[in-house]
Amino acid sequence: MKLTIEKSELLKALGRLQAIVEKRNSMPILANVLLDATQDGDRGTLQFSATDLEVGIRAIQPVEVSKPGSLTVAAKKFFEIARELPDEKVQLEATPNSYLDIRCGRAHFTLAGTAAEEYPSLPEFSPENPVTLPAEILSGMIERTMYASSVDETRYNLNGVYFEVQDEQAKLRMVATDGHRLAMVDRAIPATADGLKGGVIIPRKGLAELKRLLDEDDATEVELAFEGNNGMARKGDVTLVMRLIEGEFPNYQQVIPSEPGVQLVMNTERLTQALRRVVLLSSERSRAVKLEISNGEAVVTSNNPDLGDARDEIDVDYAGETLSIGFNARYVLDALNSLHSKEVRLGIQGDLSPALLVPTNDEDSLAVVMPMRI
Repeated sequence: MKLTIEKSELLKALGRLQAIVEKRNSMPILANVLLDATQDGDRGTLQFSATDLEVGIRAIQPVEVSKPGSLTVAAKKFFEIARELPDEKVQLEATPNSYLDIRCGRAHFTLAGTAAEEYPSLPEFSPENPVTLPAEILSGMIERTMYASSVDETRYNLNGVYFEVQDEQAKLRMVATDGHRLAMVDRAIPATADGLKGGVIIPRKGLAELKRLLDEDDATEVELAFEGNNGMARKGDVTLVMRLIEGEFPNYQQVIPSEPGVQLVMNTERLTQALRRVVLLSSERSRAVKLEISNGEAVVTSNNPDLGDARDEIDVDYAGETLSIGFNARYVLDALNSLHSKEVRLGIQGDLSPALLVPTNDEDSLAVVMPMRI
């Protein structure tokens, strides 16, 4: 293998896969990136591949190939070297003993590698009906839901976001829950979305990598498809593959209050400020705060025998009997951050019912926070 590549292209490709390469030592080769240079007529390409056996990425960059070939090297160390190179073209050459010779300007590195044959292969599939979706919309859906997915590995079926098509409304739905809170968002999709009809659970890491892909400067749309227990997202010459979570997602509809009872429109920034102040004196473990609503005001309080008490008052348009609810302030703050609205409609029924948060500028998004006894 011998080729020449622009430093900017090398950095872009290596930077894209840094979060995927395996940090643990169960299989040391998973810390490597697979480099595969090919020549097809006048077009030379270098394919970068990385996987942790759950999520994988392939990215193809145009290069000047003198000699086709392949090799694997440590992905993080290669990236660190590439960042420090001068802003000139980079020459890469594989040596007979599986080292990578790196030259740029007057800088010269020799990086130890391994034969490409030892690298695990990424899933190969060509879906019949990939669906093209706007990158901005899909990125926003991930942002509004992924925070609510579980990080508890014993609840494997909650370690991702549920993804399904609402046929009757021609909408795509994403739902996440960790048992203490829930986030859901719907968005309109193309009529030709047959390839996405089945509900699937996309793992957190796969979603995080997909969001990075969607947020790249040149991202306008992405092809999405599922086949068996694999998912694929493709943007130009970059393909992301992931193993879907096998299991049944819970009946999330049961958690969403159908009749929230009292509904208050509250300023998001003001509510966020009150929660951030009051949570300072809450229990470090539970982050428990209490919201009490009475005529004309909402009072947020916390009590910690070891630290003291905190209280903040918010003016609200409410006249009725006093209602109160306790909850984890961090869960509400996460929801407020993800909803991106100047105002939210807060729905509550009482101290033992879930609280519902809906942005006033988007009826197709919501968050649910389960109550706590205080």
